[in-house]
Amino acid sequence: MADETATLVRLGDTDLTLAAEVDDVRGHTVVDRNGEETGKVDGLIIDRRERRVRFLEVGSGGFLGMGKKQVLVPVDAVTSVDDAHVYVNRDRAHVASGPVYDPELTPEPERPYEDVYGYYGFMPHWGVGYIYPGYPFR
Repeated sequence: MADETATLVRLGDTDLTLAAEVDDVRGHTVVDRNGEETGKVDGLIIDRRERRVRFLEVGSGGFLGMGKKQVLVPVDAVTSVDDAHVYVNRDRAHVASGPVYDPELTPEPERPYEDVYGYYGFMPHWGVGYIYPGYPFR
């Protein structure tokens, strides 16, 4: 039943690569709609079957690695990308308060990413009529 999300994996856990090195935004600083730094892109969640990035794994909060949490941001929230930044259309508090992502500890519900899409107010990528926003928004 969870077929539409079964192909989502962390890019770093596969032998796949992005078509162009410039499209790899891991390590980029995430900047909110107010120009404030929100965190860093620690990973990319990709759709193995369709070969598309679906989520950014963002490390948010903490100090010197302590208290930092991982949240997912749908690529639908990304407005643009430059050489060092990924810009999103939400504010810092919204991103930081998103559903926590921990692939090691979080049990997989039937639709594990539905809560993330709901939190951000976007249609899930498996929904009828979904249009991929494009990537990397340069």
